[in-house]
Amino acid sequence: MGRLAIYPGSFDPITNGHLDIVQRGLACFGRLRVGVATNPGKKALFTTEEKLELIRLSVGDDPRIEIDAFDGLLVDYAERVGAHAILRGLRAVADFEYEFQMAHMNHFLRPSVETVFLMTGPESFYVSSSLVKEVASHGKDVSALVPPPVAAALARKFGAP
Repeated sequence: MGRLAIYPGSFDPITNGHLDIVQRGLACFGRLRVGVATNPGKKALFTTEEKLELIRLSVGDDPRIEIDAFDGLLVDYAERVGAHAILRGLRAVADFEYEFQMAHMNHFLRPSVETVFLMTGPESFYVSSSLVKEVASHGKDVSALVPPPVAAALARKFGAP
């Protein structure tokens, strides 16, 4: 069935840009595990359970995609699930410095796990979960930026019609 890569993130919420990376990641790896990083110190709009459900609804029933939550170090999680790679999306040059530093630390901690970067598509390079939440909180339509289940969940969270 192919090698396993982890696509980690907070996914608060998952966006169409994330889904683009998922689909393109599947073209590179036979299997992909979308790992929702839990961070109790970070204030999230959606609970971990809500995020997992929104991801499930957004990716469908593709047997090549696993969805899970984890805490602790990403490389330890990769080892536990038998992943060979960490998949990361880059939107802009601003993302690169942080991601470059993390990739090197992960390599230091677990040299057997490679980090692979994919550039987001031109239609998503300006989209972030934070920006989507900000726009939705002001009652604006974000349905072109997120999957339908996420648009509906955002509308419920912010009391939009």
